Amino acid sequence: MKLVPDTSAVIDGRVSERVESDDEETTVCVPEAVVGELESQANQGHDTGWEGLSELQRLSELADDGAITLEYVGRHTKPSEATGAHEGDIDAVIRDVAEEQGATLLTSDQVQAEVARAKGLSVEFVEARVRGSGDLVIEEFFDDQTMSVHLKTDTKPKAKRGAIGEMHYQTISEEVSDEATMKSWADDIENSARASPDGFIELSEPGMTIVQFRDYRIAIARPPFADGIEITAVRPIVKTDLDDYEFADELRDRLAERQRGVLISGSPGAGKSTFAQAVAEFLNDSDYAVKTMEKPRDLQVGPEITQYTALDGQMEKTADSLLLVRPDYTIYDEVRKTNDFSVFADMRLAGVGMVGVVHATRAIDALQRLVGRVELGMIPQVVDTVVYIEDGRVDTVYDVQTQVKVPEGLTAEDLARPVIQVVDFETNTPAYEIYTFNRQVVTVPLGEEAEGRDETGVSRLARQEIEREIRSIARGHVDVELQGQNNAVVYVDDDDISYVIGKGGGRISDVEDRLGLDIDVRTHDENPANTGSSGGSAAATPDDDSGEIVTPEVTSRHVVVRMDEHVGETVEVRADGDYLFTATVGRGGDIQVSRGSAIADELEQAIDRKQKITVHPA
Repeated sequence: MKLVPDTSAVIDGRVSERVESDDEETTVCVPEAVVGELESQANQGHDTGWEGLSELQRLSELADDGAITLEYVGRHTKPSEATGAHEGDIDAVIRDVAEEQGATLLTSDQVQAEVARAKGLSVEFVEARVRGSGDLVIEEFFDDQTMSVHLKTDTKPKAKRGAIGEMHYQTISEEVSDEATMKSWADDIENSARASPDGFIELSEPGMTIVQFRDYRIAIARPPFADGIEITAVRPIVKTDLDDYEFADELRDRLAERQRGVLISGSPGAGKSTFAQAVAEFLNDSDYAVKTMEKPRDLQVGPEITQYTALDGQMEKTADSLLLVRPDYTIYDEVRKTNDFSVFADMRLAGVGMVGVVHATRAIDALQRLVGRVELGMIPQVVDTVVYIEDGRVDTVYDVQTQVKVPEGLTAEDLARPVIQVVDFETNTPAYEIYTFNRQVVTVPLGEEAEGRDETGVSRLARQEIEREIRSIARGHVDVELQGQNNAVVYVDDDDISYVIGKGGGRISDVEDRLGLDIDVRTHDENPANTGSSGGSAAATPDDDSGEIVTPEVTSRHVVVRMDEHVGETVEVRADGDYLFTATVGRGGDIQVSRGSAIADELEQAIDRKQKITVHPA
């Protein structure tokens, strides 16, 4: 009898099992296409490849013992066929080999068997081998207060245990996990997820696999991506509803009133996802069509709420699909990168209620992450509610509004502009204002948020802008002192007095008109602080080494400072510690200064002098 096994039969070990149980003389013809596929899988670190190669070695031993005749037949696969294995290209090559050899095709692939029968081939189908225990082998490490378990080769098992907000990272076993044990656990988890209806593989990349098994999310890292096998299993330890939180009635009314844009913010482990689940269940019970966008999918919601992941690896495609599904609300977990904020904004502006989960250490920080990623005037249309979670409870709720007014701290009526007011939901008092000031985006704390600050945001920005303007026309050192909301004193070198003031006061008047402030120009000798030319303005901190060193790029039209990891943040740019200017990092991840401007000239001079250019949080 002649047998041609396909890849599935070899991986399952069904070939040696079949011939060992049969007294009939058997010739096993292994297609070279099978060998190539197994080699490819083994090179990619997949256990199936190694298991298949082990089966070929067993067949070789049986051939050496005279139990079977072993032949390798057929042609090697082409690169295009190898990359199209999931589309059936290699299966087709194997069927051709079985036909040419006049052999029986041995397979544990149901589709392969049906196609071969349709083509008139002799087929022997064997059930696929079930891999894995079908259960979670590391579940023994969990108890009622365990949120996550952390296992790694050559270390003791650890876990995070306790109530939300009071988690402790602790050793849970004195027995060190060796490599063989870790590999066994990792393989069993992956195989059980593939075989069990309770699990699935969320992500599978060389070195990293994300598994969802019941309510556990498990990340399995392997070398060379990690320096050893590591298993991190996480599960929610509580499930809440909206009634368990402060402001429950007010939040219910707010969410049910109309579709809104909500950011749920907090630090890792604070309980953001638990609160998001409660919001999702409330909205579903309130007759809203609710979907989720998650990667990985680990929100614990009811079956009526469909959970979507990244379609073809892209959340933009998921969003396009959801717009056809027409949900009333979508829970987006997590909104982290610029692309996530863009997708969130697009769906919200399309009329879908959006609830986004965002990492932030303060409530206002969640909103500021939109700055530079979304047009400033559109932010209240994208997000009108910010909920900050701390230690599993609702700590702060902000209402986001737009008004045209004179910003707090300024008095001149001609300085009125669109201002985003961030209002404390509990007290109905403004906590922050966000607006543009002399081409810069500034966030100004108000009321209690401003207490304990030596200098308000608007004062700081005003001082920096005054210093920048004067430094663009003065040749020597400049100090700035604010005196009230609309007055400032500028101290310059004696030789610069007439130059800064200009003929008939014209030059300083132009600066005053641009800034909306009255400026008095004096010499450094008249400065009560007597800082002298060797000192620095309040904005300059030459000894501050905390900034990030950057290398500006000079193009034909701009001087560009790349800041990819700081999109939307307001930062100071300094040269050897001396303040140059303040800017907000654009949505493209850079600061662009037009060449020919005073700021660009200063920056280029600093580059020419090989000064250290650093960027600091504003």
